[in-house]
Amino acid sequence: MKFIGFLLLFCCVMGIANAQTKAPAPLILGKNDTIRTYLTVDSGKMMPWIVLNEIKISDTRIFKSQADLDNYRRLRYNVLKVLPYVRFAGARYRQLQRDLALTGDRHKQKELIGTCETEIKTLFNKEIKDLTISQGEVLIKLINRETGNTSYAMVKELKGGFKAFLFQSAARIFGHDLKETYDPEEQKDIEAILNQAGYVSSNN
Repeated sequence: MKFIGFLLLFCCVMGIANAQTKAPAPLILGKNDTIRTYLTVDSGKMMPWIVLNEIKISDTRIFKSQADLDNYRRLRYNVLKVLPYVRFAGARYRQLQRDLALTGDRHKQKELIGTCETEIKTLFNKEIKDLTISQGEVLIKLINRETGNTSYAMVKELKGGFKAFLFQSAARIFGHDLKETYDPEEQKDIEAILNQAGYVSSNN
């Protein structure tokens, strides 16, 4: 029995020694084996998965008439025309709100508002004044979409009720309403154009 036990022990030791000295089999990698991916264990199997970018699928719109198509193309042109001004107005308004929140000094607040007003006037004198009535109407709607406030409310907040009344009166002459709001359900064409352009409002 002692001999058999010794023999078994000897075989085990030799087996371990051989296992330790035996060179491991070379690891053969496929061309994609070095790509790091997330894994999910499904029924004992590791299933790799990769996060893809969002894919939007939209239908091709069919217009009832050439006139409808022309109107849509005109609206699309107007939306894309005013979009840079909307971005500027939204960013500048949010910056002003942050700056005003950092100071309780009324004089400093007036300076901040004056600086913002000057920048808006400069932009108006250079480019916005050349917008058509239709483009101005789209601009007013999109400013509401971008900031969450009507143009009238923004002027009233920053310059007071009397100035807001004057601005509204002047806008009325050109067929605009500074109190106009943006409703995505009512403005489905504008919303579709913005989505196609990949535009995301900071207010959304």
